[in-house]
Amino acid sequence: MSDLNKLGLAEARDALRKGDTTSVELTEACLKAIDAADALNAFVHKTPEIAMDRAKAADVRIKAGEAPSMCGLPVGIKDLFCTKGVPSQAASGILEGFKPEYESTVSQKLADAGSVMLGKLNMDEFAMGSSNETSVYGNAVSPWRRGNDDAQLTPGGSSGGSASAVAAGLCLAATGTDTGGSIRQPAAFTGTVGIKPTYGRCSRWGIVAFASSLDQAGPMTKSVRDAAIMLEAMCGYDPKDSTSAELAVPDFEAMLTGDIKGKKIGIPKEYRMDGMPGEIEKLWSDGAEMLKAAGAEIVDISLPHTKYALPAYYVIAPAEASSNLARYDGVRYGQRAALEAGDGITEMYEKTRAEGFGHEVQRRVMVGTYVLSAGFYDAYYNRARRVRTLIKQDFEDVFAAGVDAILTPATPSAAFGLGEMTDADPVQMYLNDVFTVTVNLAGLPGIAVPAGLDSQGLPLGLQLIGKPWDEGDLLNTAYALENAAGFVAKPQQWW
Repeated sequence: MSDLNKLGLAEARDALRKGDTTSVELTEACLKAIDAADALNAFVHKTPEIAMDRAKAADVRIKAGEAPSMCGLPVGIKDLFCTKGVPSQAASGILEGFKPEYESTVSQKLADAGSVMLGKLNMDEFAMGSSNETSVYGNAVSPWRRGNDDAQLTPGGSSGGSASAVAAGLCLAATGTDTGGSIRQPAAFTGTVGIKPTYGRCSRWGIVAFASSLDQAGPMTKSVRDAAIMLEAMCGYDPKDSTSAELAVPDFEAMLTGDIKGKKIGIPKEYRMDGMPGEIEKLWSDGAEMLKAAGAEIVDISLPHTKYALPAYYVIAPAEASSNLARYDGVRYGQRAALEAGDGITEMYEKTRAEGFGHEVQRRVMVGTYVLSAGFYDAYYNRARRVRTLIKQDFEDVFAAGVDAILTPATPSAAFGLGEMTDADPVQMYLNDVFTVTVNLAGLPGIAVPAGLDSQGLPLGLQLIGKPWDEGDLLNTAYALENAAGFVAKPQQWW
């Protein structure tokens, strides 16, 4: 078989079971593709020795006939996941040299299922960003190009390395994390599938924290079926994570029938933003028609507190970040700034954090500290928490009225060029999350599915939002949308 790295999880799994290829051959194909794609800067810590050891072990399991679905499949791991003995920096200078002596629950589950770790993937520093331009490793680059334009494009963020690697065929799938859209936005930008499960479905233990009440891990894949396969391997109760839900994990793949007859799909009027590009509006309308043609009922709904979601998110997330990032002080692990004679512990903290954190992280820590301070806690943080409750209630009311899923755009535009937002107001960058943050604030599952191309040939995605703990039904609706959209475009190799 040729181009083994271009396979999806389901195709590769079936090929392995039939004996058409081996995990070693799959892994070698991916490692070769990774080494040839340094221009994308997607993989930042390569682990070929670990990969080959796991591939050989997987082939033994497969031959014995007792291998789970993910066994032998090469994947990339976002740098936010702690991996034992492998650098885990969260793309930050302050964690340079940190090699954990433990494995995150999610990456351990994938390893136990026999998957092959190819290496660690680029991301925005501490997952703070929408374009993968805040990384200490430098920008991750999308494999897509605008027409004949050579300008480098963002793969989105914060899971930009994951999105770029999957879209370019460097790995069969990858882990991502989503605090305000960091799986779904890069998936939409790169023509891949990304699902953020219900908060508590995947353990957060061993994942470097950004905003603890919002963070959730999920898979980034080449198809909805692949997302179902990988999500099942990643999910499950973890006693080490107090927010982990003690719920059985269904066979998500078995739920992919494509039958959505009688399902009620909501179209929220509040997501029709002023200045929304016509291409996004048309994509959304076309998506609704596709689901209707598949047998679903399309209904208009209202989520009245949506307009407050972005400001509420950018109070809550920085507040939690400022608290979580207080642990990076140069004392226990990571980098410590050089000190001068007479410097005390206060100077050590100040210099270490000033040198170790990038500008976007510093900005969010300062905002978070401000909104938590004595004079502003009630005015900002408590008010944002109340708004969050109202946003959650909006969704609960809609689902109680019989709506099964909600269809929205995934992003307000196609991917933009790296550097194009450098001089923009930071709020302009934050607007990339306008369609995704509500899902995190309400703790709901959401999935981005590629559904079309813009006039310059760049991917555009649609988002489906589901009921809590109902990822199986959400994946099935996404499967029906994927089948109807028939998105098959791939980036032309230039790297």
